[in-house]
Amino acid sequence: MHTIELINALPAVFAGREPVPSQVWQCPLKLQRGKRYLIVAESGTGKSSMCSYIYGYRRDYSGTIAFDGTDIATLGVPQWCQVRQTAIAYLPQEMRLFGELTALENVQLKNRLTAHKTDDEILDLFARLGIADKVLTPVARLSIGQQQRVAIIRTLCQRTDFFLLDEPVSHLDQANNSIVAGLFAAEAHRQGAAIVVTSVGNHLNLDYDEQLKM
Repeated sequence: MHTIELINALPAVFAGREPVPSQVWQCPLKLQRGKRYLIVAESGTGKSSMCSYIYGYRRDYSGTIAFDGTDIATLGVPQWCQVRQTAIAYLPQEMRLFGELTALENVQLKNRLTAHKTDDEILDLFARLGIADKVLTPVARLSIGQQQRVAIIRTLCQRTDFFLLDEPVSHLDQANNSIVAGLFAAEAHRQGAAIVVTSVGNHLNLDYDEQLKM
């Protein structure tokens, strides 16, 4: 996948309201593979909704969202499975981990589908993010910051054209922010992938090609 386009898109809940200045909603917006984007938003302006629309979780919007010119409303289940395995790696704000499984098991669930990382590479990611001692701990017993790092590792475990990261470092300090930024930058470089980051304040420390206000 080379482009994700939003064409006059608007969450249904915003319909009929006074238009708010935005570089995302009710605009032509094209995200291109290989570039880095920061979408700065205030709470309640629809950043998580945008991510859910792009990933196909929700369809309560007007306008058009297109992958390489194809309206995503026309995609069926097989096409969405392909997109989620090979084209978009999504880190949701709420992380969506399985609390009863260990940190390692949560990552392995993804990696068994993608076969993208070796076991040693996964363990190295845990070590680099300072949670090597938590691999066998059930996620429900981890702190929110530790859970976020597990979700980050899971997101890195696939081939992709776009990393879609919804507040990826909201629970991390600056040291871990920098480590996470380096990991995503390196993986995106290897794959020629774009990085699309949303933030309400604690930005992922990257050099961005474009910053947009939602």
